[in-house]
Amino acid sequence: MRRNRWLIGLVLFPVLLTMAGCTSSGTTAPSRQLSIGATAAPDSMDPTADDNAAIPQVLLYNVYETLVKLDSDGNIRPLLAKEWTISTDGLTYTFDLQPGATFSNGDKLNADAVVKSIQRIQQDASVTPVNKAEMSDVSSVTAVDDTTVKVVLSTPSNMWLYNMTGSAGIIIDPAHMDDLANTPAGSGPYELKSWVKGTSVQLQQSPKYWGTPARFDIVTFKYYSDPNAMNAAMLSGDLDIISNDMPQAMSQFTDTSKYQTIVGTTNGEIVLGFNDAKAPFTDLRVRQAINYAIDRQALMNAVWGGQGMLIGSMVPPTDPWYEDLSQTYPYDPDKAKQLLADAGATNLTINLQVPTLPYATGAAQFIASELKDVGITVNVSQLQFPDVWINQVMNQGDYDMTIIAHVEPRDIVKWADPTYYWHYDNPDFQNLIAQADKTLDQTQYIDLMKQAAKILATDAAGDFLWLLPSIVIATTDISGIPANAVTESFDLTTIASKSG
Repeated sequence: MRRNRWLIGLVLFPVLLTMAGCTSSGTTAPSRQLSIGATAAPDSMDPTADDNAAIPQVLLYNVYETLVKLDSDGNIRPLLAKEWTISTDGLTYTFDLQPGATFSNGDKLNADAVVKSIQRIQQDASVTPVNKAEMSDVSSVTAVDDTTVKVVLSTPSNMWLYNMTGSAGIIIDPAHMDDLANTPAGSGPYELKSWVKGTSVQLQQSPKYWGTPARFDIVTFKYYSDPNAMNAAMLSGDLDIISNDMPQAMSQFTDTSKYQTIVGTTNGEIVLGFNDAKAPFTDLRVRQAINYAIDRQALMNAVWGGQGMLIGSMVPPTDPWYEDLSQTYPYDPDKAKQLLADAGATNLTINLQVPTLPYATGAAQFIASELKDVGITVNVSQLQFPDVWINQVMNQGDYDMTIIAHVEPRDIVKWADPTYYWHYDNPDFQNLIAQADKTLDQTQYIDLMKQAAKILATDAAGDFLWLLPSIVIATTDISGIPANAVTESFDLTTIASKSG
């Protein structure tokens, strides 16, 4: 057996907050509250039935827990599983659960709950195809005893355990699976207090939490369609944290006696996505021409204050197979014009449907101007996010081009699914992804993934515009905010207040 053994427990960062309770005089300590600003709001409380990344941002690791989780460096760590083993053939995973784990209502979190949660992902019609795909390699899952779960895969998979750190891996109370869109049933240090759709989500400390107690009594995520309004709320003292701010706003928070700015990297690849099953994107020369026509460095400078990095493929630098492919298609409008002429694609008119998110709406106008210079007319329309954009673009595939940041970890594999909204269908790429996932040789795994990333870049499957930076603004009282955002979760378990 190959064994992954980690220190048992959940305290991955120092606890800097004095816990609430009675003071020495017998009076009740003030409620510890935290307010966080964000721009994308959740449209459901069920991260397994909706692909909106705003849902796991609030719920993952805070309200729902997984057997294993990602830390800020992208390493897999224990959570509900205190340790696990993997058989030498890579097929059998055995998880030893935390013996005292419970759900927020006090129900015991046992092996049976894990089994039913995984089976729900596989079988429930409400679960998204993305989440189902991440559990598709599971051949069987059984409860060996009350605290031991055995999962057998049909084929070795390097991605499966990694997928278990996200929405597909959340463990749900089997007795309360009937209304997950409105009422989460998790085991985390927080539970849902209130949700005003489009406005706020309020979490409260779970009094029956089995692990290290939550550091705040109340945490409120407040949503702003206008980032300027969010910045104004921070300046007026209505917020303690901005979860990811626009670079242009950083100059407003330079007073280090009041504010701190934490800058790191993310998984957020901003992609100019093509509907690859639809003309003119079925022609490689057109896709290449669009890539050549856009000055991505100038775009990032204009729209995002030069913050972020050029990547060239669907790989951030925190992935082990990262290579700098940003110059695969350097800015060359003359070459773009020649490719369009060779393809007989002159006087093109293309619709660009973008979500109402700051980076997307800002980039759309720049891109329309760049493509006009090479003879492509771009009609830009904005779709309300998340409802309209997700329904029209992601679910129905009713679009020509779009712009969105994909923040899921290691999401390059989504390009291997031709039913996904890009409709990219390249058998060579698919085969490389499949081979990489199955190999037990980690060196070969990384090499195959590098090959796949290079195909994605050279085939101009999309235009990989830039990688979003993580720019968190916080008051100086807040500590424990990780620099890198490598998961979809805004993980509250590491965050504390110095003043208590």
